[in-house]
Amino acid sequence: MAPRDPEATKARIFEAAVAEFARHGIAGARIDRIAAEARANKQLIYAYYGNKAELFSQVLGRCMVDLAAAVPVDPDDIEGWIDRLLDYHAAHPELLRLLFWEGIEYGSAELPDESERQAHYARKVAAVRNGQDRGVVTDTIPAPDLLFLLVALANWSVVVPQMNRILVGGEDTDRERLRASIKEAARRLVAK
Repeated sequence: MAPRDPEATKARIFEAAVAEFARHGIAGARIDRIAAEARANKQLIYAYYGNKAELFSQVLGRCMVDLAAAVPVDPDDIEGWIDRLLDYHAAHPELLRLLFWEGIEYGSAELPDESERQAHYARKVAAVRNGQDRGVVTDTIPAPDLLFLLVALANWSVVVPQMNRILVGGEDTDRERLRASIKEAARRLVAK
């Protein structure tokens, strides 16, 4: 019999939870499906992560930290940042699905981890504000609003892939054209 490896079990649970929540949202996700996919018992999930809402919060939080580490906001290279953000979301569409489900579930109500989320975004806003202070991006739009608009530009095509395909087209040339258009829109949005 192989020895137990708690870290490997936690990692399998986490990966199974990401997939389950991205597919079904908070309300539709099932702990028993996560346990089956992770080859772990349900009690371990509760012991490691708490209840379903706490598990979702930890999953989304870690996915956001991973994004922040992989694609930091770069006011000196908005076009490159948008490129990296588009690539990241193409490779990891589950993050935006998790955020979309969170929006459906919570609406404008306070999130369980709202203070941590505010701190997460405050660091990103500070990077934009620093770019404004140094004159590399416009200061005519407040930094939080500017970040929100830039993120929306980069994220929307992944959040609504059906609309992207119907409106923009589904061919590689269509995706390349849209990417160029998003980067041009971002460039104009931050222009001094």
